Amino acid sequence: MHLNVLQLDSRDNVLIALTDLKAGDRVEFDREIYILPKNVPAKHKFTMRGLAVGDDVLMYGVLVGRAVKPIAAGELLTTGNIQHQAAPFQEQSGEFRWTPPNVSHRKQQTFMGYRRSDGQVGTRNYWLVVPLVFCENKNIEVLKQSLEEELGFAAPQLYRHQVAELAKLYREGQVDKIDVRALPTETALTPRSRLFENIDGIRFLLHEGGCGGTREDSNNLCGLIAGYIHHPNVAGATVLSLGCQHAQIPILRDEIRKRNPKFDKPLVILEQQRSGSEAQMMSDAIRQTFLGLVEANKAQRTPAPLADLCVGLKCGGSDGFSGISANPAIGHTADLLAALGGRTILSEFPELCGVEQELINRGKNKEVGNRFIQLMRDYAARAAAVRSGFDMNPSPGNMRDGLLTDAMKSAGAAKKGGTSPVTAVLDYPEYSAEPGLNLQCTPGNDVECVTAQVGAGASVVLFTTGLGTPTGNPIAPVVKLSTNSDLAKRMHDIIDIDTGAVVSGEKTIEEMGEAILDLVIQVANGEVRTKAEQRAQEDFIPWKRGVSL
Repeated sequence: MHLNVLQLDSRDNVLIALTDLKAGDRVEFDREIYILPKNVPAKHKFTMRGLAVGDDVLMYGVLVGRAVKPIAAGELLTTGNIQHQAAPFQEQSGEFRWTPPNVSHRKQQTFMGYRRSDGQVGTRNYWLVVPLVFCENKNIEVLKQSLEEELGFAAPQLYRHQVAELAKLYREGQVDKIDVRALPTETALTPRSRLFENIDGIRFLLHEGGCGGTREDSNNLCGLIAGYIHHPNVAGATVLSLGCQHAQIPILRDEIRKRNPKFDKPLVILEQQRSGSEAQMMSDAIRQTFLGLVEANKAQRTPAPLADLCVGLKCGGSDGFSGISANPAIGHTADLLAALGGRTILSEFPELCGVEQELINRGKNKEVGNRFIQLMRDYAARAAAVRSGFDMNPSPGNMRDGLLTDAMKSAGAAKKGGTSPVTAVLDYPEYSAEPGLNLQCTPGNDVECVTAQVGAGASVVLFTTGLGTPTGNPIAPVVKLSTNSDLAKRMHDIIDIDTGAVVSGEKTIEEMGEAILDLVIQVANGEVRTKAEQRAQEDFIPWKRGVSL
């Protein structure tokens, strides 16, 4: 690797700056010399030859944009001189062949998980409390207040001492003496000892769905909640229904049966309009939930093969290094898991725009590829129907850090899926069951995507970020990986592992991928709690189909 620039594929006509380059700098690459006319910040790209209007821009060996102005050799690419362009795609032709990585050293490796009666193995042991409709959100919050603290599950109270100190100074008439800089930045109160030692917590989900929207959205919400109840990290659940909403109890039960016809977890379902008073329903909910917790507390961790892991693959707050370091590193982790018989889930369909043909060609058969084609085209049509499109996916932060078009962002995002065959394609909110790499139709939106991946069975999520994002999940640990070391130092309180050593050349992608799998195993064992778990970052947003990219 050159110290200051990188070409990702021999077919590319752009170079990526690995460090800040200044106007007038002399850059040598592959026996060519470029004199830069302007500054090129780290993570950004400049052309290897002059481009005329309409010429293709290639990265990762694929089409990622088109010149809209003449661009001189060595000139910085910007949103002003290129625009999104993606290659067309078609059915799979030929059989995909894959050489898996050597996993002989991991064949006998295990993790300590919670084995459920249906054969799934969880990495955590939670009780779930969820409403079928937003009308029950207040009652869910009341249950949270009633159960968490008394049972020792309350989250650490960060920053509470700061408020207490400020209130004290105000009461004493000493507002002028307040110096916020002198206050510690954070603290955590020691929670009460837990009554149920084998339960990791009670998770209370809130949402704004279940009624008033489309029937498709309310049905999908039932499917998503069914996925969370069926999830191996969940020992049992309490569900509150109002009664008159679109998301009906029979729909939820049907969705649970789709995922597990022999479902036998403790499940408490209460309907307010049939319960009489609210107080009666809440008392029943508390009593039955407590009895369910007694049952859930009997679960014990036991050894399980790595094939029983299901790992979500996600990026958010991406930068120009995402597709160079963290994304291909977790892609190698995904390949290791595929070789071991485990499951991985690659989602964010708007961020697979431009690399469709590669994924289609990796399908284990033509049917898998054709389903991907259908879902991608349907999603694109829905976006167009609301006067949007995949080209609008990159955020201002993405573009400031070098991801100028959706196809450019997608080419790096797809690296999270490694190189293994695509074994299944899931529509939202279907549940994953096929070993290997599963593609799942979701938006790129961080929380909606992670919410969906966990609803499809991900028991750990690998989440790469170049700009920094605190995203977590209520029931599955989310491991945050920085694409660069500056971010890992600056936002150390949300980052679990730094992959910046790949950019600097200190580690290979394969070495980093192995290290990431080691961390996944520690997290799955329960011996390591992720930064998101430590900070009680429990994000949950169901996808309203067609609204998000």
